[in-house]
Amino acid sequence: MQISTTRFGLVAIDVEDIFLFPHGLIAFEDCRHWVLLADSDNDSLGWLQSVSRGEVALPVISPRRFMPGYQVRVTRGQLLPLELTQFDQAYVLGIVSKNSTELTVNLKAPLVINLDRRLGRQVITTDEQPLALELAVRQAVRRVA
Repeated sequence: MQISTTRFGLVAIDVEDIFLFPHGLIAFEDCRHWVLLADSDNDSLGWLQSVSRGEVALPVISPRRFMPGYQVRVTRGQLLPLELTQFDQAYVLGIVSKNSTELTVNLKAPLVINLDRRLGRQVITTDEQPLALELAVRQAVRRVA
């Protein structure tokens, strides 16, 4: 299968690589099918590319790579749609944002993904996580714009 994207051009993907986010993402509720693409220039960065909207690609990172003690605290109800038998089966990603002077990762609303079932959900953590953690420039993702 091929998808046409603004950022990457025409991309060949396997149907098995598509993740279903049944509720979409915050601000992208209509986008339910996504694929995770590697960044060829930065192994810390991935791109969550909408399958249905080629202009929508979100930079994502593993928050634990930049904040080793990061833990996601959510209710059981938030995890039920992911069909996880244990939380350690979950893969967690944070969405990276860029403003004029800094890069940040959203720790309050991470993406939780069941890799085996290809299901994902954006959750709101139940603890006091900061909304945005500034990423140090030397560590950070450079190609987010």
